[in-house]
Amino acid sequence: MKPVVDSTKLTAYGLRIGGDLSKLLRTAFDQNYSGFELVGDLRFSKRFYAAVELGYEERFWSEQNLEAQINGSYIKLGADFNAYRNWTGMNNGITTGLRYGLSNFNNTLLRYPVYTTNPTFPSSIREDNVSYTGLTAGWVEFILAVKTELWSNFFLSLNVQLKHLIHEDTPGNFANLVIPGFNKTNDFSAFGVGYGYTLTYFIPVIKR
Repeated sequence: MKPVVDSTKLTAYGLRIGGDLSKLLRTAFDQNYSGFELVGDLRFSKRFYAAVELGYEERFWSEQNLEAQINGSYIKLGADFNAYRNWTGMNNGITTGLRYGLSNFNNTLLRYPVYTTNPTFPSSIREDNVSYTGLTAGWVEFILAVKTELWSNFFLSLNVQLKHLIHEDTPGNFANLVIPGFNKTNDFSAFGVGYGYTLTYFIPVIKR
């Protein structure tokens, strides 16, 4: 007689897909921002997942004497490890992961200062549109996330990201203010931060 396997003790393997709700909410309420992000992961062992994020962002940036329009797409590839040991029948997670991110973007300077040391030609503010297209940037990031199964196969996740910029193309003599997928840059450090609030659906393929 063939033994009966308790299905509640089997692990489901499959694909989880969804989107970042935080970017949709920001698009709705922040007139200087528009963007979206699609997320997915593939479970290939009990505690490890291959992960990918694809997104697009457009931002208007304004600070003293400087205005710019930045837009572009990005992809992040990596893996997650689930450090949380679930009770039988539960599928929640506390995950840590690594990503490599790559962005391709355009930067249009709308208003910018022109400095000079010649007293005959004092410094001025230019309002010509100067566009730089095909810029690229790459970074690595550490991600920490809490995932909760709201109901069967639907997951809500909150994550925070710590990023380190590896390389970037700069627009002429100006630094990038923001990089799609990386977020805000600064002159003092190559580190950046980010967050996400995602809703995903798990498509089970096999159980074993």
